[in-house]
Amino acid sequence: MLKDITLGQYYPGNSLIHKLDPRVKLVSTIIYIVSLFVLQSLTGFLLATVFLIAVTAIAGIPGKLMLKGLKLIWVLVGITAFFNLFFTPGDILFRWYFIKIADQGVYNAVFFSIRLIYLVLGTSVMTLTTTPNKLTDGMETGLRPLQKIGVPVHEIAMMMSIALRFIPLLGDEADRIKKAQTARGADFDSGGLLKKAKALIPLLVPLFVSSFRRAEDLALAMEARCYHGGEGRTKMKPLHYEGRDYWAYAVAWIYLCVMIVLRVLL
Repeated sequence: MLKDITLGQYYPGNSLIHKLDPRVKLVSTIIYIVSLFVLQSLTGFLLATVFLIAVTAIAGIPGKLMLKGLKLIWVLVGITAFFNLFFTPGDILFRWYFIKIADQGVYNAVFFSIRLIYLVLGTSVMTLTTTPNKLTDGMETGLRPLQKIGVPVHEIAMMMSIALRFIPLLGDEADRIKKAQTARGADFDSGGLLKKAKALIPLLVPLFVSSFRRAEDLALAMEARCYHGGEGRTKMKPLHYEGRDYWAYAVAWIYLCVMIVLRVLL
């Protein structure tokens, strides 16, 4: 269910990660994602794991909450692993009729699945420790140079912020609709895969209707408050770097450099 998505949710806290400038967390998240594609060896995998665990521990985010966000991507992880395992050529390790498993297929299935899982976890750390307002300010400030070539930076940042805000709201709405229909005799859990998919149709229709209604209410509220974009608008809490932000930048870039060195040497 959408309620299990941690992306877009904020976990209140007073940790060092929570206090970092949102621009630092955005850049560090991008660096971490890049490092996942640089990762090729077991040593790199261990370093990425230690880095992610350390950041999560410093942020004070419960491990159960982090793992909760993985519930909805297991199908995608399974599909990724399946196609890499059975359709990647290489030295054959197992053969049964037309089914073949190669060594490169096993390697790709494991590492591509790890990359996908760690990508979701790393992004979740950023959103769990950053309020949507700060995330919007960070994206807008970081992308401001693009305004010189006509890119609507404020509008892009606003749309992304609204999208992140809607994820937990839609999760709660889906949960309420499911409970209401279950109380009326609907069954979402029994039967095969096809039956479960058909059972979701009565859930998705009111969810889409509710989503459009929320979007329309938000648009009317913005128009009633004379919102006309970001031109000429000032910030109530302007962003500014502190010493800890520069240290965080240094740690992130050192981590990426170490990953690149491991990629070259191993």
